[in-house]
Amino acid sequence: MTSGSSTDLQRIGFLFNHDELHQIAHTAPIISALQRQAPRARVEVITSSDRQADAVRQFLDPALPTPALWSIRPNRWSRLAEKMLGQMVPLNRLSSLKRSTELFRHFDALVVPETTTTFLKKNGNMARPKLIFFPHGAGDRSIGFSSEIRQFDFVLLPGEKTRDRMLDAGVIRPDNHRIVGYPKFDAFAARPPVRLFDNDKPVVLYNPHFDPLLSSWFRFGEQILDYFAGQTDYNLIFAPHVMLFQRKLLASVEHRMLRFRQQVDPRFAALDHIHIDTGSSRSIDMTYTNAADIYLGDVSSQIYEFIQKPRPAIFLNSHGAEWQGNANYEHWNFGPVLDDVSGLGAALDTVSPLSESYSDAQTRAFAYSFDVDDQHPPAQRAAAAIADFMDIPQ
Repeated sequence: MTSGSSTDLQRIGFLFNHDELHQIAHTAPIISALQRQAPRARVEVITSSDRQADAVRQFLDPALPTPALWSIRPNRWSRLAEKMLGQMVPLNRLSSLKRSTELFRHFDALVVPETTTTFLKKNGNMARPKLIFFPHGAGDRSIGFSSEIRQFDFVLLPGEKTRDRMLDAGVIRPDNHRIVGYPKFDAFAARPPVRLFDNDKPVVLYNPHFDPLLSSWFRFGEQILDYFAGQTDYNLIFAPHVMLFQRKLLASVEHRMLRFRQQVDPRFAALDHIHIDTGSSRSIDMTYTNAADIYLGDVSSQIYEFIQKPRPAIFLNSHGAEWQGNANYEHWNFGPVLDDVSGLGAALDTVSPLSESYSDAQTRAFAYSFDVDDQHPPAQRAAAAIADFMDIPQ
């Protein structure tokens, strides 16, 4: 709890400071919920681009007062420097944070879906605002449990898995977190399924990550597209992590690695049974995870959104990982793992229908990763947790 007076309006800012939009659905649904549940909170929104602001507005309840909206756009010098460095360092985000420290000091708390904001604690020595973190996804990669998380004052979590791994890593304490569920699920639950092909053949979603070590795209990507181009039994959605095609040179802070990303050959986009999307809103609003019959990927946390409804999955070990018994690859227990593309056809032929063992593994993992309470939606639970932590009456 904070020591602030409950009679004063507390300023709670929801900060979105990433280059892309994939993090917004994880915390934006909480904005209106907090307005409804804690009238003594002055809820505001801070973004670093017009695209972010427009995306956030889609989650706001029009029946409620529109929150104040602040812009912390990076200046042209940071944009130029980041471009010159091949976008390997998030200079835009860091510059926006540094230039906005005086604005942030007027807030009692900032709610954020990524860890760059810890810059304020490490470099600004700021006791105010409190930093409240909700991770954007519920995946298994080690970066999701990094030491940066220790800098946060309070952490909201989707389920027991993330809590247990963060506690084991020593990055949260028993008294500075709460499990609230996964607001993104409810945000898109009412959307009808989208039909992408004019036939009823099974739809495969190929969803490689952007990490230059872990992503299957660099080694297997064109072979996979070639395979699907040359067959007629399956439709393919190629929808990688939105960051894969935003940069030509990909950097991994986690693995200290750089790699140039190859382009998609235009011939694949001309095929009726292949749908290519390298970064539209459908890549982040669960359109493709809901539309697919089979998942094909590597380490993206989207596999956990896919198994909300258990379905066949195939994983690509393009970097020779010794993954058995490794918690960073726990999701590779949801289906067969291929060390090369030569076995893809056989895997597709045998992975459906989903076996009982894989179905059970997916069901158990989903329940462990996401806390579901049918009586209390995740956004409401998150809003209540924030109000409790900040000692705001509800």
